Amino acid sequence: MDVQEAIRLRRSIRAYRDQPIPEEVLLRVLEAARLAPSARNRQAWRFLAVRDLGIRRVLVEALRGNTFVGQAPVLLAFCATEDTDVMSCGQKAGPIDVSIALAYVTLAAVAEGLGTCWLGSFDEPKVRGILGVPDGARVVAMSPLGWPAETPEVKTRKSFEEVVGFDRW
Repeated sequence: MDVQEAIRLRRSIRAYRDQPIPEEVLLRVLEAARLAPSARNRQAWRFLAVRDLGIRRVLVEALRGNTFVGQAPVLLAFCATEDTDVMSCGQKAGPIDVSIALAYVTLAAVAEGLGTCWLGSFDEPKVRGILGVPDGARVVAMSPLGWPAETPEVKTRKSFEEVVGFDRW
């Protein structure tokens, strides 16, 4: 599968089959995160793959009761290990770098036949406590990872002309 096909096939999955992910598949998906670009190649991140069912069940409450996250065999937490690095454009590097890594994971998952759902709705202090995330690091995003138990329809997208400009706004 090429990257354009993975982009076209990607959906936010909110229902997962009760089926484990083979270790080699999980490692390939996580390798995509490791290889993602980062500001000044600092790689100031840590990716947590939560496989323990007990921990995933506890995390459901911290993820605002989104029970579907507990269905997936893996729950991923994407963390920025530094919260102070600001790029010369004025943007914080951590959330951007981690978001790029999550995008890579999302596409790698599609290529493996897996589903994900980018989650920004969670209680970060609770998640930090449950996962032992140290001070100075931030949980930027989370995603379940597993075999889809649904095939959502393609969502409406804005037209190309509405979102792309050439040379000027």
